[in-house]
Amino acid sequence: MAYQTLTVRQDGDVEHVTLNRPEVRNAFNPTLIAELHDWARGVGGRGRRVAVLGGEGKVFSAGADLAWMAESATYSHERNVEDAGRMAAMFAALDTLPIPLLGRVHGAALGGGCGLVAVCDVVVADEQTTFGFTEVKLGILPAVISPYAIAKIGRSAARELFLTGARFTAARAREIGLVHAVTSSDRVDGVVAGYVRDFLSAGPQAVAAAKQMIREVSSLAADRVTEVTARAIADRRVSAEGQEGIRAFLEKRPPKWAG
Repeated sequence: MAYQTLTVRQDGDVEHVTLNRPEVRNAFNPTLIAELHDWARGVGGRGRRVAVLGGEGKVFSAGADLAWMAESATYSHERNVEDAGRMAAMFAALDTLPIPLLGRVHGAALGGGCGLVAVCDVVVADEQTTFGFTEVKLGILPAVISPYAIAKIGRSAARELFLTGARFTAARAREIGLVHAVTSSDRVDGVVAGYVRDFLSAGPQAVAAAKQMIREVSSLAADRVTEVTARAIADRRVSAEGQEGIRAFLEKRPPKWAG
């Protein structure tokens, strides 16, 4: 499908999706939100095994489009709820992709751009990138991104960064768990490629199950963890993919993953 605000490119089992509004620093507007949501709903059914999310131009994403912000200030409360609901649904779709979502981040990730970073499974950042949950500087909140950001950075860092709206470095983003690798601009693509190779070396069904398990276990009551995790590993051990992976390990050969 052709998009107005995204470019999508396939490279074997990898799909690259790039925010493509460089003239406004890849800021969110209703079209970008709708297209990202549409892309997220479709990528799992296209047989890809990894998705890489990046931004065209000088920055990854600077948050909300100024024209959209000005328009939303005129909305009724009900219309604002609907508008925010569409953005929340987009983030939820990205967060629950059945394949790994790898963020390639540079320049700046502010506001909703930081939300995109938070829903990525793994994030590689240029060391010069600036981050910020800057919404309170505008008198608003990082509301729809808060479940994903708090899950990544924890309540303590959220109390500091949500409440001050302060911008912070890539090194600090790595320290608090928002990103996973920080490197120079000339090495970003190489580090991204290394993560892609690691994802592709793993069983695709196991990766999907691991993502689902992380979400499930993190919200389970303590008395249910043993039951759920025991069933999860038993399911994988008796699966065709699990059997192949174990046999390959014992036979000292690369596994032959189906699909």
